[in-house]
Amino acid sequence: MFGNILLVVLDAVFGFITMMLLARFFMQWLRVSFRNQIGQFVVATTDWVVRPLRRVIPGLMGLDMASLLPAWLFQTLFVFIELALRGVSLSAGIGSLLVGLWGLGLLELLRMALYLIFGVVMMSAILSWVNPHAPAASVFHNLAAPFLKPFRRILPPIANVDLSPLVLLLILQIVLMVLGGLRANFASLLIGG
Repeated sequence: MFGNILLVVLDAVFGFITMMLLARFFMQWLRVSFRNQIGQFVVATTDWVVRPLRRVIPGLMGLDMASLLPAWLFQTLFVFIELALRGVSLSAGIGSLLVGLWGLGLLELLRMALYLIFGVVMMSAILSWVNPHAPAASVFHNLAAPFLKPFRRILPPIANVDLSPLVLLLILQIVLMVLGGLRANFASLLIGG
């Protein structure tokens, strides 16, 4: 029981840190201003890891690798801790073990990124209906717009109702299901199956 409680706490901590690092990555990539309450919160919660890493990890084609790489490492570390706490016997060779852990960490990072996009699109849609002039509305809109743009080209508004968020959310659900299947493949590398 203690192990399960510890896993819940660690999942919340590692998940929060990863989400903030991913938010920072997306905000910089999509050129969303950090001069708002959300941006300042994201910077304040991630500066401790991103700022020192920027000295040694350069950006890559405009992507903030100093935010993305630690997010992946946090998820890889959490996968290792989770497997250790659950008592999974990691009987594979060191090569398979590393590939399995890195692969599972990457899949978890992708899953977290999809959940972040899911949440951003939902908040953007809700704020556009409830309070489009809220201070946070522009942040969510600017983050969601690049992901919705391809769907808006194909599916125009119907009676001034934008259905593109529904289509994107459906596709995100399908991709999450595919990632769940891939997780089993990487897990087999860890247990020597």
